[in-house]
Amino acid sequence: MFEELLEDIAQENGLREINTYLKLCTGIGAIILCLASSGFVPPLFIAVILSAAIIILARVPPATYAELFILPAGFAVMSVAGIILITGGQNVLWHWDVFPGLAFSITKESINEGFFVFCRVMGGMSALCFISLTTPMTDIFTAFRQCRVPEPVIDLMMIIYRTIFILMDQVVQVYQAQVMRLGYSAYRESIQSFATLCGAAFIASWDAGDDLIHAMDARCYDGRFALLGENRPVELVPCLAAAVFLAASAGIVICAGRFSLLQV
Repeated sequence: MFEELLEDIAQENGLREINTYLKLCTGIGAIILCLASSGFVPPLFIAVILSAAIIILARVPPATYAELFILPAGFAVMSVAGIILITGGQNVLWHWDVFPGLAFSITKESINEGFFVFCRVMGGMSALCFISLTTPMTDIFTAFRQCRVPEPVIDLMMIIYRTIFILMDQVVQVYQAQVMRLGYSAYRESIQSFATLCGAAFIASWDAGDDLIHAMDARCYDGRFALLGENRPVELVPCLAAAVFLAASAGIVICAGRFSLLQV
């Protein structure tokens, strides 16, 4: 992800020219429907449809999209494993008494609950990825300003967002320099190199903050950053597609009910 940042993908994806509000409503609506669902079918449906839209319509490389899911999927798997082992239920499939007062079991109810949580995580992550991979942050900041979000909040968000890129660039440069000098060839050298990397990143972020303050003073900063986001018209086909997707998802939320993976 260092070489192919999310902002670069958002600037060049196939849905770049779609109205910002339409994409935000689609992603946020999908998240709300995932939270409102009581079964695993709606979030799984949302994850599949949005993933297909990201890969096919937005033309995001599947490898890049899959790489985004590695970390959240890992956390989800660990959480689901804990849920399955400690939730309990009536239909016991496996049981282990570790010692008095501590026992683990796997039941049909716990498997259903764990799979539901996993599908909800995947659905929510797909919605977040849909927003982040198809909508540049400059357009989101513009939408926030049009929605009357307080100016200090928007300015703080812009400063944090800019600092993230500065920090990542500094980390990449220092890491590549350390690798060229065999800084990670052994365990002891790796610890020392990582400590140096953290220190260099902290100093770089501090210097970047000072440079930003001086640049703002030199440009007579009056408490409001200029935004370069664009306003695009709402086209009929994307609007209908988003409406059909949200309506279908809402219908599945209502009709699916508490449909579970294993019948109990």
